[in-house]
Amino acid sequence: MRLAVLSAALLLASSVSAIEADADQPQWLEQLSEKFSLSNTELEAAVEQAEYQQGIIDAMTRPAEAKPWSAYRPIFLTEKRLNQGVEFWQEHEELLEKAQQELQVPPQIITAIIGVETFYGTHMGAHKVLDALYTLGFHYPPRGEFFRSEFANYLVLAKEQDWELTEQKGSYAGAMGMGQFIPSSYRHYAVDFDGDGERNLFDATDAIGSVANYFHEHHWQLDEDVAYPATVTDTEKAQALLSEERQLTHSWAELAAAGIIVEDELAADTPVKLIELAGAKGPEYWVVRHNFYVITRYNHSPLYAMAVYQLSEQLKQAYENSL
Repeated sequence: MRLAVLSAALLLASSVSAIEADADQPQWLEQLSEKFSLSNTELEAAVEQAEYQQGIIDAMTRPAEAKPWSAYRPIFLTEKRLNQGVEFWQEHEELLEKAQQELQVPPQIITAIIGVETFYGTHMGAHKVLDALYTLGFHYPPRGEFFRSEFANYLVLAKEQDWELTEQKGSYAGAMGMGQFIPSSYRHYAVDFDGDGERNLFDATDAIGSVANYFHEHHWQLDEDVAYPATVTDTEKAQALLSEERQLTHSWAELAAAGIIVEDELAADTPVKLIELAGAKGPEYWVVRHNFYVITRYNHSPLYAMAVYQLSEQLKQAYENSL
């Protein structure tokens, strides 16, 4: 009962905030006009075409990343996703090899990202991108500023791509294509990988090149490991090493001195971070490196990054076994 009352109170507060957000809309549109060199007419026309979607607000308040690792992992680490990932890799083998050669990002990571994001392009989202960004930008105060910026980026992107504003569909957060790029990422990281003069992330060729480019631009290290399962010999010392920061916060020497053990040999000055995940049989500890941090640049959740990493390792093994 207390939970139901609290949920009702939160919904009421959200509704009140949304009403207050509407009152500030002219001021926000003026700010977006100045920042993105969009006319008031363009912005107002876009708002007129957009529709508020309560379902988007509902989805935003219950993300999969809120689940414990024991419940999150089975969503993405499945036999079906693995098998279809190997098929995707085989179908696009030459493109994935080209991406590795030109952008220094391995096929298994590119394939895993597309597999986790859209099941290899089969589930790219059913929400109108304009509606999603309008709803979150003007009716979701916790992240309103971010999504208003993405709303404006989408308007600019639509002009660059010669799209109708209501044409594109994507996730409830306004992400598009096989790799689910938000508009600002689409504008900055999408590449024309097939040389046809268009950046089309709804097509596998440009999606593969663009995911690789995103990781390349965030300094993926081709021959560097991502993560190691760790054994903790002193739980109290291990807990003191944990932090919410995504950046690498320690050297391997510091973790080793605290009784953290991994099977691989690491140089004492290797930048690392200790993370703890809520596994089915209790806490799981992992020592992660720079490339794990790069995955969190794509999605900030360590659960997401670990799912991508583990799927990529399964894909690599299964693909090699298929040769």
